[in-house]
Amino acid sequence: MIARIIRASIANRFWVLLAAVAILIFGARAALTVPVDFLPELGETQVIIRAPFPGKSPQLIEDQVTYPLTTALLSVPGVKTVRGYSFFGDSFVYVIFQDDVDLYWARSRVLEYLSQVQSRLPQGVRAELGPDGTGLGWVYEYALVDRTGQHDLSQLRALNDWFLKYELKTVPNVAEVASIGGMVRQYQVVLDPDKLRVFGISHAKVLEALGKANQETGGSVVEMAETEYMVRSRGYLRTLEDFRSVLLSTSGAGTPITLRDVATVRLGPEMRRGIAELNGQGEVAGGVVVMRSGKNALETIEGVRERLETLKGSLPKGVEVVPTYDRSNLINAAIHNLSSKLVEEFIAVAAVCALFLFHFRSSLVAIVSLPVAVLTAFIVMRYQGINANVMSLAGIAIAIGAATDASVVLVESAHKHLEAYAHAHPNRKITDKERWEIVTAASVEVGPALFFSLLIVALSFIPVFALQGEEVVCRAGLHQDVCPSSSRWLSRYPGSCANGLFHPRADTHRGVEPCQSRAHLGIPATT
Repeated sequence: MIARIIRASIANRFWVLLAAVAILIFGARAALTVPVDFLPELGETQVIIRAPFPGKSPQLIEDQVTYPLTTALLSVPGVKTVRGYSFFGDSFVYVIFQDDVDLYWARSRVLEYLSQVQSRLPQGVRAELGPDGTGLGWVYEYALVDRTGQHDLSQLRALNDWFLKYELKTVPNVAEVASIGGMVRQYQVVLDPDKLRVFGISHAKVLEALGKANQETGGSVVEMAETEYMVRSRGYLRTLEDFRSVLLSTSGAGTPITLRDVATVRLGPEMRRGIAELNGQGEVAGGVVVMRSGKNALETIEGVRERLETLKGSLPKGVEVVPTYDRSNLINAAIHNLSSKLVEEFIAVAAVCALFLFHFRSSLVAIVSLPVAVLTAFIVMRYQGINANVMSLAGIAIAIGAATDASVVLVESAHKHLEAYAHAHPNRKITDKERWEIVTAASVEVGPALFFSLLIVALSFIPVFALQGEEVVCRAGLHQDVCPSSSRWLSRYPGSCANGLFHPRADTHRGVEPCQSRAHLGIPATT
């Protein structure tokens, strides 16, 4: 079958070479649009659910939140594993799906089941989905630094939470911007138990009074002089004095009891369980940019950097954004490494062919087919949704080394057959038809062995590179099509021993007799 494919390719060499040009065009487009990242996405399809229950112990959260969620999500279609974790004040549930399940389909199914289990959760507990990113989605990190000392950690954290975070979320392919470090400013009400006991006010009553005092409401409209006036009450608490003036109750004599009578109201930081510190210079606030699953990390990072550059003019005086982690450096290093190795491979192939065959154009047969094979691999990766990462690029570089050997063997075989013809017919000029017949015979002789040797190499790459050894498979096919078709114009085809281009050694084919099937071509059979 391989021999028939080789003969058909040489017989239709124009269409084969035209197909190679088409592969170059589409492959170049695929190489420019394929998602690029440093590491491959090895994680499973998973959906993360978080259900906060502030102030509750892990055992209580396990019984009332985590257990109902995990049992309800076990019946989601395509689920492989459901894992629940209970922490102080938080419940996390990880729903692991089969590998062939689409991430967004899985998220929609989980949402359906969460709506069914919501009634079984305690009052005030609401389960929410995590971002549509993965553990490898952490592509960029920055810190907000004020070297002038005009802004404290709470102001820097508020700047990130209410300004930078929302601006960066508008960048394409950004799933989440997580704030880290700094201090979250709070209005804190510190109750005095003795005063509560004296006035006979409970903790629940204080919470109820604060909730009622901090709200707005509407009262329909009032028509006056053929004009409608909207009625509304504005009651949001904005200052510390507003909090202190909240009415809790009245005494027996009718004296109002306000919040200042039973508590201390102040501004303070939220309880912290960690800090963010930059290079030993002190605490900072910052953020982590998480990319959506399967997107182009390089394009996402470029978009984030461009957006931060445009936002510099909107930052307060003295505040600057300091990048602390940028994966694009690793990505560009991997791409540069592959490019340099490809150039080195081309130079090595050209040097080997020129040294052992004494003909530079013959090296072009192998050199031209190398980019075709690489770009074919990029086409397969692009339409399979596989990103270009350090492992897939390394697989291509390794496969090129194995595939180049086959090109050199095929070209050398054609040269040996042409050398044998010139040695057998020293005074006869070879015709164009005979040239193609010699190239066909040479390709058929070594083609099947080369194909199956490269196929074995490709199969050996499957468990190592996780089905990313496409380049070798594509290369095996190109040896049977492109290389024989281009050998006619790029290889050396001597007409005779006396033409000054080729002088075969006398012992090149010693002890070799021509077989009957090749007697009319004058090609000796190899021993």
